[in-house]
Amino acid sequence: MREIPIKDKIPELDIAIEAANKAGKAILELYQEDLETYTKSDDSPITEADLKSNEVITKILSKTKYEILSEEDKDDYVRLSKDTIWIVDPLDGTSDFIDKTGEFTVMIALIKNKIPILGVIAWPTEKTLFAAQKGSGAFRFSKGEWKKISVTKVSEIPKCRTVGSRHHLSEKEKSFIKKLGIDDFTSIGSSLKVGKISSGEAEAYITTTNKMKEWDSAASYCIITEAGGKMTDMLGNDITYNNRDVYHQNGILVTNGLIHDKIVEEFKKLE
Repeated sequence: MREIPIKDKIPELDIAIEAANKAGKAILELYQEDLETYTKSDDSPITEADLKSNEVITKILSKTKYEILSEEDKDDYVRLSKDTIWIVDPLDGTSDFIDKTGEFTVMIALIKNKIPILGVIAWPTEKTLFAAQKGSGAFRFSKGEWKKISVTKVSEIPKCRTVGSRHHLSEKEKSFIKKLGIDDFTSIGSSLKVGKISSGEAEAYITTTNKMKEWDSAASYCIITEAGGKMTDMLGNDITYNNRDVYHQNGILVTNGLIHDKIVEEFKKLE
């Protein structure tokens, strides 16, 4: 695989890319099989692929000596005393993996002082990667090459292409999207929603749920920010990472940046 074209690349970026790639390959090996699905205590599904991916990633990231906060490992809170940690979702979109939609990803982020400084998302079924390093832009690897990506300049909400969850779209979200006058809506699995906005293929992702956790957004945060877009909670507050409470209590709003404040304003009228 070609090297990502970033001049002042930090070594952790290559490590994260290697981990995401190898985890993606391990997931694909299990993708064709009929795996048993288990349910975690919060009713979310888990498969052998989640655990295998986690094992591959942990082994590679452990070279760096940073603490790892992963969806599939028990959180011992040692990370809270560290200024730099990894945040990992070994298989984002387990429901999509189970349903064989192909829309699942591997997400790896490096956090420094509560902010993601690099993010890598692998999309195994499409041999595609999204990657970004703070201050160096966002890139997409597909068809064997890296290309710089950026958000669109659409600034009128009704003209926005909006993406949302396939499995968790609530009535509240549906009616809010309708109230904004948005007609172009597509349901997509996992972190690919943010990948689409970062690549200029959509303008907004709206979710009001309080069930998303830090590993669901950390890699995306760096990628969308470096692509020129914006991620906050639905009330417009900055999102931070490596907190004791890993839930995003006020949902998440991801946009190309130009329509962000208008959507926040409209949402606040509902509250």
